[in-house]
Amino acid sequence: MNLFADMRAVVLTALDQMVAEGVLPSGLDYANVTVEPPRDAAHGDMATNAAMVLAKPAGSKPRDIADALAARLTADPRVAAAEVAGPGFLNLRLNVSVWADVTRAALSEGADYGRSTLGAKERVNVEFVSANPTGPMHVGHTRGAVFGDALAALLDFAGYDVTREYYINDGGAQVNVLARSAFERYREANGLDPDIREGLYPGDYLIPVGEALKAKYGDSLIGKPESVWLDEVKDFAVAEMLKMIRGDLAALNVHMDVFYSEKSLYGTGQIEAAIKRLSDLGLIYRGVLEPPKGKLPEDWEEREQLLFRSTAYGDDVDRPIQKSDGSWTYFAPDIAYHWTKIERGFHKLIDVFGADHGGYVKRMKAAVAALSQNSVDLDIKLIQLVRLFKNGEPFKMSKRAGTFVTLRDVVEQAGADVTRFHLLTRKNDAALDFDFDKVLEQSKDNPVFYVQYAHARVASVLRKARDLGFDVSDAALIGADLSGNTHEAELTLARKIAEWPRLVEIAARANEPHRIAFFLYEIASDLHALWNRGNDETQLRFVQEGDAAASQAKIALARACAVVISTGLGILGVTPAEEMR
Repeated sequence: MNLFADMRAVVLTALDQMVAEGVLPSGLDYANVTVEPPRDAAHGDMATNAAMVLAKPAGSKPRDIADALAARLTADPRVAAAEVAGPGFLNLRLNVSVWADVTRAALSEGADYGRSTLGAKERVNVEFVSANPTGPMHVGHTRGAVFGDALAALLDFAGYDVTREYYINDGGAQVNVLARSAFERYREANGLDPDIREGLYPGDYLIPVGEALKAKYGDSLIGKPESVWLDEVKDFAVAEMLKMIRGDLAALNVHMDVFYSEKSLYGTGQIEAAIKRLSDLGLIYRGVLEPPKGKLPEDWEEREQLLFRSTAYGDDVDRPIQKSDGSWTYFAPDIAYHWTKIERGFHKLIDVFGADHGGYVKRMKAAVAALSQNSVDLDIKLIQLVRLFKNGEPFKMSKRAGTFVTLRDVVEQAGADVTRFHLLTRKNDAALDFDFDKVLEQSKDNPVFYVQYAHARVASVLRKARDLGFDVSDAALIGADLSGNTHEAELTLARKIAEWPRLVEIAARANEPHRIAFFLYEIASDLHALWNRGNDETQLRFVQEGDAAASQAKIALARACAVVISTGLGILGVTPAEEMR
């Protein structure tokens, strides 16, 4: 059940009637007609902008359309009143029985309440994390991992066919540095002093890799030139790093469907095929770029390069794809990688990048638009930095990593559920502070605790009711008489439950899972407010001792709220709490 979608359908039907009766002209576009919660709850339960958006194309005054529409909407048994406001907004008040229907729908549909067919099984590729396989994941990767995984879950819930993908950057010079760093730990494992010189990775995490190399090769590589061991050690070290990365992701309950290797693009013709695709479209040429901004002419060496005409698809400048020595730029394999996504049949692509990739957005969007001839959409989400604090001070770097705080550091300190929820309490492009003390405190100011406490409270109500011998199974609650749930605090909670399916679709359209976290805090606040009112007004308490029927009605509303919280937490990848400790 999606009450807002249902009521929008009622509005559209009424508009069609007005067209049939000659009140409105035919051919009107209803795409921008909305039904949504009013900005001020005192104005009603829902509001529609139909009269405002149709007035100009219909050649009518907004209030005239609103008055005519209001008269037709009140014929629907769910509509108690339709009131015209301002220049032509139309506010709707629904019959109380509607909110009982919403409660029953949430209980009947359970974990599927709010699930949408919006995506129509469109294939979506969500690429996220994609950290260089040169060490453990750091806190920046943590936020990207949580965001990408929650976004994938949200899109799945909204009806898309989603693939979670990790792009392994194993084709660049950084993996050679990894191999050399691992080789020094291999020498150390063989009793020699490692030479962790500048430019190598200093973290202790490579010590086990060196020991594993010794277990495989003994001392047979000692003293051999780099040309003998580099490729083998590189492959071995990358494989070990990927094991570590998979373990880091698993600690956050993130599991990829695909790990795609950049290295697999080289020597296989895939880069060449992607560039040929652009060349066949007339988008590849040889030319000389203008000096970068901030460069003096004498600092700039003009050289002819192979260029992609990315400006034809909205980029600021054309981009080099091949260096003057004939080797590919880093952009070329990225073009080829996205071409493989298009060829694999994805209709929508989402890339989750770190904030430092802002300059990469336009060129990548241009490449996908060109390769697909505008048939595939690419949305790039930039993840801003996370600032860590503990005891009022910045959290120190990890010795194990050598240069940064690792994902494991964060999870070990706060736990996976707290980490995931808190990292989703801000929009992805906003900086976020992660204070270990605050995210673990039990207060209203901590959204993780506040939402979990709401779910745990409902669980405690169910336990208490069962102890009293009441049947509080979902089947019994669905069949309960809910007509007595008429207090404004009860109706407020029911209205919020009704918003959940609409919120899912809004969040999915925008690719913004943080909206789920915001909504969960709001619905938890409504549940807590109703609970607190029950402290003073006994008739609002969820358990009415000695009155099973009244208890079932009250508990049905609380249980419906818990269904929404549990489902929302599931999208965020957080386990709902049954009790608080």
